[in-house]
Amino acid sequence: MRIIAPILFVIFAPFIGGLLSGADRRISARMQGRHGPPLIQPFYDVAKLFQKEGTLVSKYQNFYVICFFIFVLLTGIIFFAGGNILLAIFALTVADIFFVIGGYSSRSPYSMMGAERELIQMMSFEPMILLTAIGFYKVSSSFFTADILASPKPLILYLPLIFVGFLYVLIIKLRKSPFDLSTSHHAHQELVKGITTEFTGKTLALVEIAHWYENVYILGFVYLFFAFAIPVSPLIGIAACLAVYFLEILIDNSFARVKWQMTLGSAWAVTIVLAAINLIVLYSLK
Repeated sequence: MRIIAPILFVIFAPFIGGLLSGADRRISARMQGRHGPPLIQPFYDVAKLFQKEGTLVSKYQNFYVICFFIFVLLTGIIFFAGGNILLAIFALTVADIFFVIGGYSSRSPYSMMGAERELIQMMSFEPMILLTAIGFYKVSSSFFTADILASPKPLILYLPLIFVGFLYVLIIKLRKSPFDLSTSHHAHQELVKGITTEFTGKTLALVEIAHWYENVYILGFVYLFFAFAIPVSPLIGIAACLAVYFLEILIDNSFARVKWQMTLGSAWAVTIVLAAINLIVLYSLK
């Protein structure tokens, strides 16, 4: 499985991520009283982007996007191969840095402001993700996903507050309201498309596919909270992932965007309070 799982991730994650994106659009439309596009509309959009001629505003722009894509792919491979979660988190951080540099390279004021906001979002969600990994280690005595999945009981029983904190920063990571600061997958962004303003054609298509991979990887964290060493646990984990994704869509359509100060302050407050309390309780029980 350590060989098969990453291969399946590379092959099928774009299809799963694209379907999740299509479901996001369709459900959001229904919540707003509209019919919405077809479920496979994201695939049509990406296919159309591949057919368009790209316009480069910086000769290094494509290089940074390709590096972003490669490191996102590497992140998922490490995670689904049963590897070290900390290494996967580090790889995704490197990917995000390349993404930010790509935004800065265009010299567009919209893109550069989106890149600055992307950095703020990284500062907001990464502490909680690191503390989530520490919580996994405290319960399973390992940072490896293969060992975490072999836990005799679901980790949600030991990490309920960390799970709530993770759900909070997941809104930021999925780029949904009220924290869609740097870019948005819906047409309510006053910065045009933020960090992706100057990405066009195949470059923008690659960014979209990378985000599909990224979404599948980040939902893998949700899966770890619920999956454990019984035959039906994969079904429980998948159901939990779908429920969480629906909750994020509901939140996205229920709140207006907030300022970056609120994003950073609230994320750190949630991280410090919920994660710290949960870890202190775990250490006291040991």
